[in-house]
Amino acid sequence: MTPRTASTGPAQALTDALAAEYAAIWAYGVIGVHLANAAQTAARSAEAAHRTRRDALVLQLSEGGTPVPADQAGYALPYPVTDKASALKLAVEIEERTAGHWRAALPHTTGADRNQALAALTDCALRATRWRRTAGVTPITVPFPGRPA
Repeated sequence: MTPRTASTGPAQALTDALAAEYAAIWAYGVIGVHLANAAQTAARSAEAAHRTRRDALVLQLSEGGTPVPADQAGYALPYPVTDKASALKLAVEIEERTAGHWRAALPHTTGADRNQALAALTDCALRATRWRRTAGVTPITVPFPGRPA
């Protein structure tokens, strides 16, 4: 799932971000089973944060009269997740992808919607940094979170 690059309106940008939140929640179900202790707790916390954002978006879009897309039954992973290393790699990737969707929403939103998109982008960037640190990946930060590589 990649962020749209064509011109979209605020409702479509937020709908695209919602799809990314759905995928993140699903991915953390896979990630969490391969982690233990503090990392597993962090995965549960990340999943809860994505669920909270999802719920707020569903409410916001439905109250605004925008059709809310249904969550998919499952999502294709970019590679097999079979151990702690691959789970941490996916955690970084899912946060980067979700940040990309929120970053793509920024130019199409204003006011509260823009603040929401910026806050979500920041949250994803912080979680990606924490996952990189946990995985021992360097550098642990990227210059422009959510920007396509």
